[in-house]
Amino acid sequence: MIVRIMGEGQFEVAETDLPALNDLDARLESAIETGDEDTFRGALRSLLDNVRKVGTALPADSLEPSELVLPPVDATIDEVRGMLGDEGLIPG
Repeated sequence: MIVRIMGEGQFEVAETDLPALNDLDARLESAIETGDEDTFRGALRSLLDNVRKVGTALPADSLEPSELVLPPVDATIDEVRGMLGDEGLIPG
């Protein structure tokens, strides 16, 4: 699965890594619902760090279609709230 972190690049992430990403996504969603800025910042950072850790960065000149698009680390709660779907940022 190709995951794009806005403003950063694309990463190829194995399907087997999605459950861990979904857990982090749930933490992020919970922080958004409660409006807890500190928890939101930590959850977003953890989610993006995990994508970088488990994913393989694609070359900068690669233009693969992204299956998931994640916000940049400096995104606001309102920006991320606008990106949420029915299943959070990461479906599944």
